[in-house]
Amino acid sequence: MLRVILLSLSLFAGIASASPFTVLNRPIELDTGTGILHGTLLLPKSADPVPVALLIAGSGPTDRDGNNPLGGRNDSLKRLARALAIQGIASVRYDKRGIAASRAAGSDERDLSLEGYVDDAAAWGRLLDADSRFSKLTLIGHSEGALIAALAAERAGAAALVSIAGASRPIDQVLREQLQVRLPPPLLAQSEALIASLKAGQTSEQVPDALQVLFRPSVQPYLISLFRHDPAAAFARLRIPALVAQGSHDIQVGVKDAEALKAAKPDAELLLVPGMNHVLRIVPDDVRRQLASYSDPDLPLARQLVDGVIDFVRRNGT
Repeated sequence: MLRVILLSLSLFAGIASASPFTVLNRPIELDTGTGILHGTLLLPKSADPVPVALLIAGSGPTDRDGNNPLGGRNDSLKRLARALAIQGIASVRYDKRGIAASRAAGSDERDLSLEGYVDDAAAWGRLLDADSRFSKLTLIGHSEGALIAALAAERAGAAALVSIAGASRPIDQVLREQLQVRLPPPLLAQSEALIASLKAGQTSEQVPDALQVLFRPSVQPYLISLFRHDPAAAFARLRIPALVAQGSHDIQVGVKDAEALKAAKPDAELLLVPGMNHVLRIVPDDVRRQLASYSDPDLPLARQLVDGVIDFVRRNGT
């Protein structure tokens, strides 16, 4: 039977009663040698080293705060970072190269790759792991960021890893599944052909206008690099404590993905959050209200997720 973490009332009470820390909010940069990446450091004031988390955003033009110009502003990662900080856990969240303030580091979309994002996450991790203000490093990846975290963990010097809404299947399979319920048959057939071509490592200049946002020629090299990786296999290779967190109302990644990651790494902890969606909010299983939550930064984060992540990082980061 899968081991599911059930947060007890005593854990809720313990976290709620903990004295909040004064938090410093500072810009932070990483010189990768091929560009400067920009981020935000939240640092609880403490005389002793504190745990630190590196937050890694999901796919597309998603910025350090969890916001995507195509999907709206929800501040999911920003709010998670604040919740960690007031409980004594430092964090860095950053704009990936080519995104927001780090756009200049990846100005040509054709040069972006998943492997490049993994290299960057590993470099951020080494920077934090060597900083005397911090005790141990936990990588927290959301959605596609969970795959980046798993691939970067060893080189980053991470002591633990949290996967939030991470897929277990190769992303081409996830994309096919999502498009099946969103595209009319003619476009679906064309998308299937494009995915098959990219999976084989071949680009295509012939992309229908309606599919440009997903398969424009400039993004195809990145998709080829992404399709090469198997998230469950990457997760299985981890040799550090790991937490898999997943919401039951996520319309992009399902509970089966979380269970498959748990099966790939049996010693991982599994946190299933009833009612939580992909942007970490408790939202009814209704498409209209789901989509509205993607652009509502005032909705509170799922409390069970926040408390579960805080507990996991404390146990493994000090």
